[in-house]
Amino acid sequence: MIDKLIEIGRCYGMEMNVKKTKVMRISRQPFPVKIMIDQKQLENVEYFKYLGSILTNDGRCTCEIKCRIAMAKAAFNKKRTLFLAHWTWN
Repeated sequence: MIDKLIEIGRCYGMEMNVKKTKVMRISRQPFPVKIMIDQKQLENVEYFKYLGSILTNDGRCTCEIKCRIAMAKAAFNKKRTLFLAHWTWN
């Protein structure tokens, strides 16, 4: 399948950049995938960010949840003075 993709791309003057291309298998028991392009193996990764979401090779979203909680906490702390300015503590 990859060979066909590369072949069709070359017909249109496009090349696949092996250095920038990475692979990840999503499974409960993840193990590396061996995909070769021009006698070079693509790099296997454990996670990557896609459209703002973190995808992991085990299919879980705990890392994504922790990241979003941290972003919400940071945003709240930036506006903390605004929230507390309206309260009188007397």
